[in-house]
Amino acid sequence: MTMQREDVAAGGAACPDAAPQSLMSPIRPIDCSAAVAELGRFYETLQPSSLARIGDLYAPDARFKDPFNEVVGTAAIARIFEHMFATVAAPCFVVTKRIVQGREAMLGWDFHLRLSGRDTVIRGVTHLQFDDAGRVVLHRDYWDAAEELYARLPLIGGLMRWLRRRLSSG
Repeated sequence: MTMQREDVAAGGAACPDAAPQSLMSPIRPIDCSAAVAELGRFYETLQPSSLARIGDLYAPDARFKDPFNEVVGTAAIARIFEHMFATVAAPCFVVTKRIVQGREAMLGWDFHLRLSGRDTVIRGVTHLQFDDAGRVVLHRDYWDAAEELYARLPLIGGLMRWLRRRLSSG
């Protein structure tokens, strides 16, 4: 699915610190739909042996950030997934949504894993930016570690549920 961007200046308020459009470097628009589809297939079939393909999908100096990691470069990104395979039982990604707009995309996903002997699903979204060659230059994962992970752990989970009840307005 391709979405069109609405110009903020046409009716909405702009950020006061935003650079004027004339000072921003021009970015040639490209459609990354094919790159997003390939990346989605990569993650849905991710195995330790497929990590060698990261250099085909990510630029050499790509940035990756999630709630636990912030790294630069394909070797560092591969190490994150190597660690995942070494520490998590039965990891599997399912892409649930793709939104592509020029050089940027958002992927909604479910991450299935086994945690403390129980099947678990973590839901999140990834913001992606691509270079001219359709390779990822920015990969930023957003998911709620407190709700999706910590609350399910045996000892920490009880404390997290208590805090949620205590801080809830309802």
